Amino acid sequence: MNLSPQNPFSSKASQLLSWGHWFTFANIGLVLLISSSYLFADKSPTTLLGWFYMLITWVSHTSFITFSAFVLTIFPLSMVFPYPRHIRGMAAILATLGIALLSLDAFVYYKLGYHLNFSSLSDIVSVLWKTIIGHPIIATVAAGGFILIIFALELVAGNHAWHNLAKLKQYRFPRYATGALVSCFAMSHTIHIWADANTYFDITKQDNVLPLSYPTTAKKLLARHDLLDIEKYQQATDIQFDHNDSQYQLPRALPNCQPRKASVNIVYFQTLAELLSFTNDHDELVAVSQLIQPTNHDDARFNLTFGLPAYYRNPQTQHAHPSWDPSKRLIFPKHLGDTAAEEGGNASLIIINGSESTVKFDPKHLYFAFALAAKNSDVISASSYFTNVTKLQQIDGFKQLQDITYTLLASHLECSELAKATMIGRDLINSRTSVGVNFTQGVLVAFKKDRITLIKHDGSYEHISGTDGFAIEQKLNVPFLIQSIKTLKQFSNPPPT
Repeated sequence: MNLSPQNPFSSKASQLLSWGHWFTFANIGLVLLISSSYLFADKSPTTLLGWFYMLITWVSHTSFITFSAFVLTIFPLSMVFPYPRHIRGMAAILATLGIALLSLDAFVYYKLGYHLNFSSLSDIVSVLWKTIIGHPIIATVAAGGFILIIFALELVAGNHAWHNLAKLKQYRFPRYATGALVSCFAMSHTIHIWADANTYFDITKQDNVLPLSYPTTAKKLLARHDLLDIEKYQQATDIQFDHNDSQYQLPRALPNCQPRKASVNIVYFQTLAELLSFTNDHDELVAVSQLIQPTNHDDARFNLTFGLPAYYRNPQTQHAHPSWDPSKRLIFPKHLGDTAAEEGGNASLIIINGSESTVKFDPKHLYFAFALAAKNSDVISASSYFTNVTKLQQIDGFKQLQDITYTLLASHLECSELAKATMIGRDLINSRTSVGVNFTQGVLVAFKKDRITLIKHDGSYEHISGTDGFAIEQKLNVPFLIQSIKTLKQFSNPPPT
């Protein structure tokens, strides 16, 4: 085939190639706008270098994905089927589908904390279905309108670029933009290599935030060139779970707390049947799902009473009064064998073992009621709780027992400083974070949105969906794991040897 400049086929192909570059530049801008939602789905960096890395990675990686999509779809079509009008229409359709898929991935990542994948397809469908069922008309109109708007923008961008191709060719913008994007791409990978080698977590914790993101790692690259001390690297990222010698060390001066709100009866039952018997026919008690608790009952009660992971549970704390309430005025844990009934009557949080006490529902009182998880081979279980505490009735996402105690102290009793200084949990009312950590039966439990990671003593791990319990096939997020360990051990004070 003759592909000289005078050949009509070659001329059209050359024009379409030039047009494709401008069409891709337009889509890079649109994709950058949509993909910016990923940057707000997680906690922001805390250092200037972390922010810089996040921005250049977002710009370069997003641009790379967009250009790769052009090379794999529109470019070969232009070579095989060089008919401008048809190519512009097909390009608009393909770009709309790609952006719709990106938007869906961004929505799933914001809700669940991971990207689209086949292993979690049922959970993704469940989230989408709940969104549609909640507001069917609004969701349908919004999704359909969004796709139509994107398609219209693609048609406008494609037609404008084609009809003004001669004028656009005079601009030098593509040269500078391409150079800037390539520089950002190289710089982001270089910074990540350095951060990985030096365990700079403010950067490495951003791994896998953007879709199809597999940044270069230092361990393989530097070791290949004998520039990395493998033992030092492994020590820096070693996972230490042993808590036998740890001690719970509180600040010397605890913030004062003078609650003026009504007390809350925290009632737990051994079985679900007992809980349902207590809550039956009482519409005031609203059921709230997605309560995560250990299947070990001692660990669960410790979470609830102390507002801490069971990492700090030992024989000394088994029957002790919570350290964050030295005056014994805030909490009255009947299940710990406390016999001072007069103190319990004045306490703000009263924990009752409903299976051993006669508990009758009184609509004048506030309740938080739940059943301990059934003992089985799993280390954690998800269930529901019932409450008439307004602030605890409309909380989405997963919560742990220590989060409940933390929230009651911080928001209901308005003692946020005391909760922050003495507990490891979240204020479910005022906190926007969806991460948590626990420790039970020798297993570290760390969750982020819907994804729960279980790490055992031997270093083996698994990711599971908190909603449906199926396995999620993903690599271990080491920076997130280490941050979880730091959170877990923030009150740990090993005794001197």
